[in-house]
Amino acid sequence: MGPLAGLKILEFEAIGPGPFCGMMLSDMGADVLLIDRPDDPRLGFGRERWSDVMLRGRRSATLNLKSKSGLEAALELIGRADAIIEGFRPGVMERLGLGPEVLLKKNPRLVVGRMTGWGQDGPLSARAGHDINYIALTGVLHAIGRAGSAPVPPLNLVGDFGGGGMLLAFGITCALLEAQRSGKGQVVDAAMVDGASLLATMFSGMLAAKQWSETRGDNLIDTGAPWYDVYETQEGKHVAIGAIEPKFYAELMQRLGLNLATLPAQHERQGWSALRQALAEKFRTKTRAEWCTVFDGSDACFAPVLSFSEARQHPHNAARHGFVNAGRVPQPAPAPRFSRTPGSIRRAPPERGQGGRQALLDWGFSEAELSVLKERGLGYA
Repeated sequence: MGPLAGLKILEFEAIGPGPFCGMMLSDMGADVLLIDRPDDPRLGFGRERWSDVMLRGRRSATLNLKSKSGLEAALELIGRADAIIEGFRPGVMERLGLGPEVLLKKNPRLVVGRMTGWGQDGPLSARAGHDINYIALTGVLHAIGRAGSAPVPPLNLVGDFGGGGMLLAFGITCALLEAQRSGKGQVVDAAMVDGASLLATMFSGMLAAKQWSETRGDNLIDTGAPWYDVYETQEGKHVAIGAIEPKFYAELMQRLGLNLATLPAQHERQGWSALRQALAEKFRTKTRAEWCTVFDGSDACFAPVLSFSEARQHPHNAARHGFVNAGRVPQPAPAPRFSRTPGSIRRAPPERGQGGRQALLDWGFSEAELSVLKERGLGYA
């Protein structure tokens, strides 16, 4: 059933980090009811529901939050929920009549999970933005890229998902645990700008200790060091090496057939250019598959650089069942893993309103109450 089984979460339709948070909670057993808009605004870059895998595990009901009757219906649902997830700009829920004061008055134990880019307050709180903007303001984007090149956006993993959705899932879980002790709910203000900064905590200490250069591509783990980088193979594919520790570096060079005595020392920075050239030339002598054979069973911190499609087929991922099929889409399995109460994907992403009736019954609404909610505009099937 998952470690969060029995928890009821109300999620208001959004894109990106909000649905990712809902997915994480649902994967761990929480009963997440998605409140969709009655129309289809083509959120999520126009994806059809069957392929919007971050909505997996949910059931859906539709509701117009801008109507008086819709507000009444929403409050009834909130009265039965343990937590909500909302990803509107600051002030939107308040204008709808669903601000934290109203919600906590209706349900004093409620955890109000709020997902924004800039946070609920601050000079930028009302501004639009996306992942790339949030990580730009934290220093994270500046640090990612090669020497002499512009910063490289790391997809939208750092702001939207790591610093956003995952942070909110953690915050909601923390607040739910505290509510079990105190009997009181609270607001969780999860801002992607905060979460992205938090993910980069290690570099604060490194900067203070003068162990990190703010020049891109000049550090051990930002492609500055030749033994922590990617290299092209004979057929144009790539491999990744991360041989930081001396014993792993020694094994890397041994497997490559390179003589340490004829090359610059590992940490001799003035020799890194020559060392990089030697590594690049060597890796171009074999295909990626051949190098995988060479490094089989090795501690040289080597891995092939796989595409998303290739990653599903890798023997290690297959052995751990790291990818599963839900609906028509192969996708990452729930994580982390639990020995006694494992998470699971209970259903494919719902169409608008799909499964809502049974979800409401499971939440304790009677048939008579369902009729009243339907009259107030709640749509479900």
